[in-house]
Amino acid sequence: MLFMAGPRQAGKTTLALSLAESYANNDYLNWDILSHRSRFIENPTFFEEIERRDESTPLVVLDEIHKSKDWKNYLKGIYDQFHQDFQFLISGSGRLDIYQKGGDSLAGRYYLYHLWPFTISELGQANVAQDEFQENPLKIDMQRHAELQEIWSTLAELSGFPEPYLAGRKTTYRRWSTTYSQRLIREDIRDLTGVKAIGDMETLYYLLPSKVGSPISIPSLSQDLKVAYNTVRSWLAMFQRFFMVFSISPWTRKIARAIQKEQKVYLWDVPRIKDPAARFENMVALELYRAVTIWNDRGCGSFSLHFIKNKEQQEVDFLIAEDHRPIVLIEAKLADVNPSPALLKFQNALNVPAVQLVDQAGAFRKLSNGNQKILIAPACQWLARLP
Repeated sequence: MLFMAGPRQAGKTTLALSLAESYANNDYLNWDILSHRSRFIENPTFFEEIERRDESTPLVVLDEIHKSKDWKNYLKGIYDQFHQDFQFLISGSGRLDIYQKGGDSLAGRYYLYHLWPFTISELGQANVAQDEFQENPLKIDMQRHAELQEIWSTLAELSGFPEPYLAGRKTTYRRWSTTYSQRLIREDIRDLTGVKAIGDMETLYYLLPSKVGSPISIPSLSQDLKVAYNTVRSWLAMFQRFFMVFSISPWTRKIARAIQKEQKVYLWDVPRIKDPAARFENMVALELYRAVTIWNDRGCGSFSLHFIKNKEQQEVDFLIAEDHRPIVLIEAKLADVNPSPALLKFQNALNVPAVQLVDQAGAFRKLSNGNQKILIAPACQWLARLP
């Protein structure tokens, strides 16, 4: 059984239908469609009635099934009974792997795959193999810069969600963005969690673009909103569960310490962020987060994305780790082509390659720092290589 999770309107249903059509025998059910829902309620094992064209194994797609009552127990039951005779694809805009409104455990019964909005690494078609990237994360191809920069600029203006990106118009993006956040909060989150203070929750989401780039302070947000600390923390967790935001934790040598520290929060709907430097950092974060989650989905290893900060408040924006071992440092600087002092310091301490990404076409050079190298490069060029 395959779980396909990701933000609403990232293309999951389109991909699921396309996959279904590639099977001679298939069936599709979408919980959001009333007639489909009625069919499911009347006969939960409706897929047994598939009119088969041949003897091949059918694919059954269950879209947004996590909105049904007791959905985890249902999936556990049909998998245990039918997994030898059917293949199941479960698609949803909630965190299917951790969503709380479940029952019995599905551990060992599914593979999880994420589908994210468009990124420069997908659209640029300049990806390298996983082992090639890890062997030399500082390698870069400076060709096709104008093309990659145009894609990068469009992502900054319209987001990577297919509808506004493919429309290519800011007016379409503005209408889409307003409707998108309202539907998620007023429909999906309200209906599935029972939250009643929808207005305060919307205010919290609208405050987040101004917080990008700094560790999020829940006490400060609680004071601003005049809402309890635990409520704000719960709402932020819901935003993550429904893929409105994602967070990264600080890297420390002891994992327990990182869990207790403040995290950074980033948005999937990038153009909401008006500050150019913060938007640039968010775009880099999005590309890196997509990469590490896809690497994990593919079974390439156990990767994680962090930031790193010391007691002197020196900070590097991003650190990619494998099995909690740092493998590369990444700093996002909109225009500064000189390596930041923090990047130099943390590189010396960790002895790993380092990259400083900028939004300038001509910025490309490699510098020595002890026995390691630092790459200064345009963000669109380096990020397009990510596997």
